[in-house]
Amino acid sequence: MEVASFNNNLDGSNLSEKYSSSVQVDAPLMRFLKGRGGIMQKQIEEETGVKIIFPSAKEETCVVLEAKTTENITKASEKIAKVLEEAVSSPMLDYSHFISLPLAIHPNLVKKLNNFQCSVLGTSSNVDSDKSEGSSEGSMDEMDQEDKQVESPSVSIRMQVQAEESVRVKMDTKGSQPDFGIDKSIFIKPKTFHLTVLMLKLWNKDRIAKASDVLQSISSQVMEALENRPISIQLRGLTCMKGSPARARVVYAPVLEVGEEGRLERACKVIIDAFVKSGLVLARDEKQELKLHATIMNVRHRKSKRWNQRNDSFDARNIFRQYGEHDWGTYIIPEVHLSQRFKFDERGYYCCCSSIPLPGETQTQTQTQTECVSG
Repeated sequence: MEVASFNNNLDGSNLSEKYSSSVQVDAPLMRFLKGRGGIMQKQIEEETGVKIIFPSAKEETCVVLEAKTTENITKASEKIAKVLEEAVSSPMLDYSHFISLPLAIHPNLVKKLNNFQCSVLGTSSNVDSDKSEGSSEGSMDEMDQEDKQVESPSVSIRMQVQAEESVRVKMDTKGSQPDFGIDKSIFIKPKTFHLTVLMLKLWNKDRIAKASDVLQSISSQVMEALENRPISIQLRGLTCMKGSPARARVVYAPVLEVGEEGRLERACKVIIDAFVKSGLVLARDEKQELKLHATIMNVRHRKSKRWNQRNDSFDARNIFRQYGEHDWGTYIIPEVHLSQRFKFDERGYYCCCSSIPLPGETQTQTQTQTECVSG
């Protein structure tokens, strides 16, 4: 709502007239409206003749526009809406949440992953190993744009076990010293081990609540897709996400549904379709093909700033020699989890905004929810 204020002479004549209006801008988007060094704010102010006043408190979600005419305010509001729309689609606004299938609930698997890390780091010749506990946030290689593929107008789902899109133990004799580029920070934290179904940008509480509602609403459909039977997966061997073991960026364990009935694929499709229909999935992500895989190492998590992210890689040839055909085990998937990145529960897994149980789990494990707030 615009409010007009007036400055008058003593005789009552009007000297100036000023209008103001509040515009909703969620906290994570404020920086896009300001721009680096305030350049975006300045550009909008100069082009529209408004003054943009930002809130003093970080938790506030409105900016105030002041101008001499309502037309100026309307023009500025339209420009702000365009800036925010572009920000939401930009890689600069990171994914805040994701739909995960937790695997870290299995102590046996967590132990195997810990042993794997100790084994690799114990034999690594890299003296620059990160001694601190890396967060290995999210095992989010699925967010790396180079790993995304848009191949069809509809969501296509398949298990990532085919050789044509992966490089399986392709021993490359080129490269630098053995174990080059390996340090603790590039390992996925075992307590966060999971499969990712869908990435989401939920930048305010309304979107988080909507996502929670969507997940709860499809519980029976997911159960139906699984035929009301427990679903198990087998993790076996290692594969590179593009590239070769000599210059690896992402190393993961391929996922195979036990029984190969396609039930997990159908359940994932139910989830993806529901979130796409809800409008919570970015347009560019709607067509992305899901590749279910369990990430074990990812250079995107490297803590050292000495490495060039674009060309970062590590020599995984020794790892593939030892673990290329390793059997990580067979595990039941216990639930579908709306997970919040960068926040963790007391077990070390991601903060849960909402969850639905899958067949085979007891009622005490259903819908564990932790308060989630947008960053």
